This record gives sequence, C-alpha cells and structure tokens, in this order.
Amino acid sequence: MSLKSYAAKIFARRIAKKTAKWVQNPVQAQENVFKNLIQQAAETQFGKDHHFDQIHTFSDFANKVPIRDYEGLKSYVERVVQGESDILWPGKPIYFAKTSGTTSGAKYIPITNVSIKQQVDASRNAILNYIHETGNSNFVDGKMIFLQGSPELEDKNGIQLGRLSGISAHYVPNYLQKNRLPSWETNCIEDWETKVQQIVEETINEDMTVIAGIPSWVQMYFEKLNEKSDRKVGSLFKNFELFIYGGVNFEPYRAKFEDLIGRKVPSIELFPASEGFFAYQNSQEEKGMLLLLNAGIFYEFVKADSFHEEDAKRLTIQDVEVGVNYVMIISTNAGLWGYNLGDTVQFISVNPYKIIVSGRIKHFISAFGEHVIAKEVEEAMQIAIAQTGASVNEFTVAPEITPASNELAYHEWFIEFEKLPSDLQAFSHILDASLQKQNSYYFDLIEGKILQTLKITIVTKGGFTQYMKAIGKLGGQNKVQRLSNDRSVADALKPYTKE
Repeated sequence: MSLKSYAAKIFARRIAKKTAKWVQNPVQAQENVFKNLIQQAAETQFGKDHHFDQIHTFSDFANKVPIRDYEGLKSYVERVVQGESDILWPGKPIYFAKTSGTTSGAKYIPITNVSIKQQVDASRNAILNYIHETGNSNFVDGKMIFLQGSPELEDKNGIQLGRLSGISAHYVPNYLQKNRLPSWETNCIEDWETKVQQIVEETINEDMTVIAGIPSWVQMYFEKLNEKSDRKVGSLFKNFELFIYGGVNFEPYRAKFEDLIGRKVPSIELFPASEGFFAYQNSQEEKGMLLLLNAGIFYEFVKADSFHEEDAKRLTIQDVEVGVNYVMIISTNAGLWGYNLGDTVQFISVNPYKIIVSGRIKHFISAFGEHVIAKEVEEAMQIAIAQTGASVNEFTVAPEITPASNELAYHEWFIEFEKLPSDLQAFSHILDASLQKQNSYYFDLIEGKILQTLKITIVTKGGFTQYMKAIGKLGGQNKVQRLSNDRSVADALKPYTKE
C-alpha cells in the first residue's frame, strides 16, 4: 500500500466520524443551517426586503419569502451581475455559473467562497466515504479523468464566469494534480467531439483507475476507446476501479456500460448542480443518496401533485414521507432563497435521509392527466432491457395527441438501440405494462380507451448525438431531456429516425 493510499484511509475515517455526527442529528443540523443563513443575510438587500430581522422560525420564513424560480429572483441577480454588493449574500460572489435557461436565456447562478468550498468538500467526501465503506483506496495511485466543460473563465464585472464543471476544475487538490487527466489544454477545447478524441489519445496508454462524468458522454468516450484499441475498456484499463457519475439515472445505461467495459465496476452517484451539491451515494449495498443537511443549504419540500396550487404546503425534512414525489426547494449560502431548483425527489429512507432524483417538475407527460415522471419511464426501460437482452444508448418520450387515421392518442418512445431486441413488439409490451403498473392514471387511460399502448420510433445510431449537436448542447453538463409534454423534442428528432 502506498503512502497516499494509506493517508486516504486515515482521512476517510476522520470524515466518516464527522458525517456520522450530523446524520444522527439531522433536524438539528438543518435548524443550525437555517439560523446561520438568516443571520448572515439579514443586512443584504434581499434580507431587508423580506424582513429577515423578524424571521425566527421556519413558519416566519415561509410567510415572508415566497417560492421562486430563477425568473423570480432575476431582478436581484441582475444587480449582482452589474457588480453591486450585499444583494443576495454579503459581499459579492466569486463566480457565476452560467447555465442555459428555457425562458430566461442564459442564467447566472452566484457561487460564493463558502458555497464553492462546500461543493468541493462534498465531492471529496463522496469518494472518502467510498474508501471508508469498502476499504479500497488503491485507485488514488492511478490516473483519474473527469469529463467536464472548459475551465477557461470569463470576467463579468470583476466576477469570474464559466460552467460549473469548468469552475470545479480549478479546485482539484494538489495531491491529485499529477494523477489528473486530460491535460489543461485538452480540457479547454470547446468542440466536444474534438475534445473526446483528444482525451482518447491522452488516456489510452495510461493507468486509468477513476473515470467520472455524465453517463451519456462517458459512453461516447468508451466507444471511441473501443474503436481505437479494439479492446474492452476494462481490459485496456486493468485497474479501472471506480466510475463516478451524476446528472441522470445510470440504470438505463448500466447494461451498455458493462458491455463496453467488459466487467462490472463499482460506481458512486452524485447530485451536484450549479446551485449547490445536494447528495451523494453513501452505500454500495443500498440505493439512494444521502441528503447533505449540514452543508450550507436549507431544504424545503412541496408535494409535486399540489405544487401548482396556491396554498401548497411547504415542508421541512422532519415532515417528509418515504415514496412521495416532492419538488425540492433550497435556500443557500450563495444567496438563493426559497429557490425552486426544478428537480423532483423521493425519499427512500428518513433514517438517514436518503433520496433518489425522480425527474424535473417541468419535464413530465400529462397531456391526458397521467403525470408520468422520469423515474417511471426509466424503471420501465430498465425492466424491458433486463427481460429482453436489448441494449439502449438513449431515449426520450413525448405524447402524440392527434395521430393520423382517427387512432387513439399514445405515448411515443424515441429509442436509439445499440442492440435491438429480438422481438420489438414484446419489448414495447413490457415497457407499457411496467408503466401501467407504476402509474395508475396511465393504467386507467389505457383501460378506458382514452390512450392506446405506446409506440416505439427507432432513432438511428448516433441520432441523439446529432440532435444534441444540432441544438448546440453536445457534451459538458448537457443531458437529453427524458420527457416532454409537447412535441418540440419529438419533432426535432424526426430527421434522425428510421422510417
């Protein structure tokens, strides 16, 4: 065992003890975060406008601070972007994470010196937790790659601006710098296909032990490695021991990954965003991610079914229930207050508080009142793959409300297969039956002959990559939208489908 590997185990043990303390007192941890946030921001413009000096309880906060999305906070953010101080958080942020907005164009998410530290610590702690749980630390001696956006930053009125993954690249600790790939120059390449090809060149002969990124883009990297070497990734990188991912559910990709790698590799799921780092997988034996309750973020939850009601109840962690679909609302030490992140989560445990990401509050299908969410279609896909031996690269689902020839309406699944099922009709039946089993509204619509069973449209090999490139979202933190309540994605995909 190397000195670095031994030191990692000692550090991991120390972090595990610290984590256990707040995990055993989760409500108190959140109360401490809440009080600290209110006290620190009381003299900001937002704090004055919302009478933070009169907020003593969560009930006070809920009465004075409405739930907002980015548009609702935009007037404050714009003042920060213009260079004003003490608007949402004391002083100025040190970064803006630039993200794509659907209604507001580019969004500028503030990141403060305290919030970036907790983002970095959470990433580190996820790996240390894995080391402590498994006793495996040998991978720290090998090469590690994090597929991410360009680390080059712009200046915006004295504040650095870039993608979150690019900002994070500036915080790789010194003891990992020699292990880190790709080179800085390659990381700065903007064109994603060119970048991945260069990453292949730089890594193909290295001892890669840790690979991290959004599954769809890591898959592209693995495919190019296979093409160049004519070998499975697990054979090429004999010491590849850990895959770290976030952003999407990995399960629909798992079978394809195991085929590309040639063996199973342990993985860690993360739940990071520009707005904060919320959770990480803390057990190799259990599903779900540990919600980070002591890391500068105060959480609220609203039942997704009632979210759009005027008097929808705002809950704290002590009020949540297992298995309910909640919209997650955050207040942070970067100055986001009552902020609707847009993600929906479900608790799979409240001792400790562990979640799965179930989808996006804006990404669902309810054209007929069925309210199908991402978790349901992803689970259906996982079951169909397992039962048929098919392999799927990517998929998305949209409603067909006005089909031709007086047919009943239906859900259309756009699927890019790596390996077609031997019986596509059987595959379709498994998908539909699983969705009916999970979603009673969908079942009722099928039974009542309001909808017919789903139809599959096959996307050509590489079709989703071409689609993402066409809309300017190839690579980086961008993900294929899993669900749509209209035909916008479906229509844009049509040029990449088989007749």
